[in-house]
Amino acid sequence: MKDDRFSAIRQHLYSRGYSSIQEIADTVGASPATIRRDLLALEAEGAVSRTHGGARIAESAGIEVAFEAREQRHLSAKRAIGDAAFETIVPHSAIFLDAGTTVLQVARRIRLNPLPLSVFTNCVTVAQVLMDVRDLKITLLGGHLRPQNASMVGSLAEDMLDRLWFDRLFLGAGAIGEDCCLYSLDEYEARLNEKMLSRAATRTLLVDSSKFGQRLTYRVARLSADVGIITDEGLDAGWSSRLKEAGCNPLLVRSPANDSLSGAA
Repeated sequence: MKDDRFSAIRQHLYSRGYSSIQEIADTVGASPATIRRDLLALEAEGAVSRTHGGARIAESAGIEVAFEAREQRHLSAKRAIGDAAFETIVPHSAIFLDAGTTVLQVARRIRLNPLPLSVFTNCVTVAQVLMDVRDLKITLLGGHLRPQNASMVGSLAEDMLDRLWFDRLFLGAGAIGEDCCLYSLDEYEARLNEKMLSRAATRTLLVDSSKFGQRLTYRVARLSADVGIITDEGLDAGWSSRLKEAGCNPLLVRSPANDSLSGAA
């Protein structure tokens, strides 16, 4: 019962962002006094951070400021996308999590509900989030550290990818242009992302709807029917039609909370 309650509290805070003790108690079906004791225990485990009158999911320390700020934008949509992506993961498979802030939510979801997996990543933050989780084998690509995205890039990372094959890739994107191409702000990130797409049996793009209709400097790849897309219901009808014309059938997920709530997380 206690483990089930802990799991329910973690899931609630993951989905909603900050919540008051009373909100958690109502959701879990326990008294506020019980929730206070549970939060003390979960904080000792490093799973949550308590605040005056409430709590939120604990954030990993040492995240580069710009990366952390980007993670908070459209956070409830990113968490909903991360939830949907998590449901597609097969236990005992090899997955790659790239350095996108939406993809990071998949790592946070895995931390809440561990699966036996081999996880590969080029993101230092993803590795930090998952490094002490049971049943996981974590491999971090080598290479040059790009602090703006907490990511490893460059020829060493690219060479390492040439020797690997993944069951599933979860890839983020800095922007998706009107030409239905993925774009990145960094040349080396774009090159590495392009190679990731060639090294996985199943490729899934995780991107919130604000990224559509944008363009950055470096082209990664064109969207195609063999690349799945999970985004949020904020995607406008015009883009839905354009994606279908390109052979894509995006999965649109609904955010469980608005950004004014989760932005406090």
